[in-house]
Amino acid sequence: MADMKVDPKDGLAVQDLSTLDVSKLTPLTPEVISRQATMNVGTIGHVAHGKSTVVKGLSGTHTVKFKAEKERNITIKLGYANAKIYKRDPGEGDQDHPYWSAGSSTPDVVDDMRLVRHVSFVDCPGHDILMATMLNGAAVMDAALLVIAGNETCPQPQTSEHLAAVEIMRLKHIIILQNKVELIKQQEAESRYEEIKKFVAGTAADSSPIIPISAVLKYNLDVICEYLCTQVPIPPRDFTSNPVMIIIRSFDVNRPGEEVANLKGGVAGGSILKGVLKMGDEIEIRPGIVTKDPNNADNVQCRPIRSRIMSLLAEQNALQFAVPGGLIGVGTKIDPKLTRADKLVGHVLGHPGKLPSIYIEIEVKFYLLRRLLGVKTDGDGKAGKVAKLKKGEILMVNIGSTAAGGRVLGIKDDNDYARITLTHPVCTQEGDKVALSRRIDKHWRLIGWGSIAKGATVKPMSS
Repeated sequence: MADMKVDPKDGLAVQDLSTLDVSKLTPLTPEVISRQATMNVGTIGHVAHGKSTVVKGLSGTHTVKFKAEKERNITIKLGYANAKIYKRDPGEGDQDHPYWSAGSSTPDVVDDMRLVRHVSFVDCPGHDILMATMLNGAAVMDAALLVIAGNETCPQPQTSEHLAAVEIMRLKHIIILQNKVELIKQQEAESRYEEIKKFVAGTAADSSPIIPISAVLKYNLDVICEYLCTQVPIPPRDFTSNPVMIIIRSFDVNRPGEEVANLKGGVAGGSILKGVLKMGDEIEIRPGIVTKDPNNADNVQCRPIRSRIMSLLAEQNALQFAVPGGLIGVGTKIDPKLTRADKLVGHVLGHPGKLPSIYIEIEVKFYLLRRLLGVKTDGDGKAGKVAKLKKGEILMVNIGSTAAGGRVLGIKDDNDYARITLTHPVCTQEGDKVALSRRIDKHWRLIGWGSIAKGATVKPMSS
């Protein structure tokens, strides 16, 4: 840290491509952690339990940004916000509360506090009709904050669904937040605490800490910071492979009526799974532009989108290079009409010719849930049982950040494998995790999960 160059304009470490050696990078390298989050933490749970308020308290950023979201006071799209977590120097100040968080553009040293983690929060919608969006967010999570309102009985419907979803994604690190404790008396808080313990028993969150908080009053937010630093290790990262970034948002950043000379290319937002992206890199986005033969619906053509990286941003922090973990924005030369309104969600970005194959049909080794989550059952529980998959039925299939329709072509090997044709092609690979949802009472309900065993691919057209 002593010989680290600091930009006097923003107080952040300087990134220099001319001296970059990716083999020596780690998630805690100063020029990485100073500008970019290196860990993704999801906020999950039932609608209106306070997920976005928790993120705002920790990061200072309000993730509810769209008009429809503000009017209805719910998260509809995936929100994200970055936060730096600081720890007070030993022997300095209040050692009972040594942790503190601030926005991503805060300098690395603030008084007697030093930067120890840089985290991206993926704020998932809690409403049941937005389950697919939540699953898209789960694809990039390293840990999760399960937010449960302390003034309501537990579990609420989407609390169960979200916990099942992160179990499917094999998330090991879950911190439970008993929110809204300012609204209840101690006796009720203790009763709700026991309800939560009973609910998570036997799940991935069985041994998770339960932290009573008030997101509105910012009570115990420093304890969340402490747990994120001491209980959640930074996942091992692969910096040397060809880069693969999954896109969970995409934008047109131009204002209506912008002069042609001032137009900017489209922006893709997402998280790098492996490898390093650098300013000026040539990139490819798969599947890209998809066309179907009007005379033969089975004849699908994919033309990957080629472009160049014109800017790299982690919120307001400009980057010369971006590493795995955290959420970043990649500015390109792509026609903005291809990126506006999240049109690239589910696509994958990387170096030309180095990305996984494009699949139109997959064979999935699957496991069904024993009972439906998020629905009320009748007295004997029959209404909550998950029926077996049937040939010809329509499912929603989540792969990475993609939500695709799927039709079951056949089932084999004692109901362990299903062959599914997808409504649109997906850039993925064998072994990737899949979540399966079924339409029940006009809502998509999570019914199971699996992994891709093999499939039929589409040969990409040359750009």
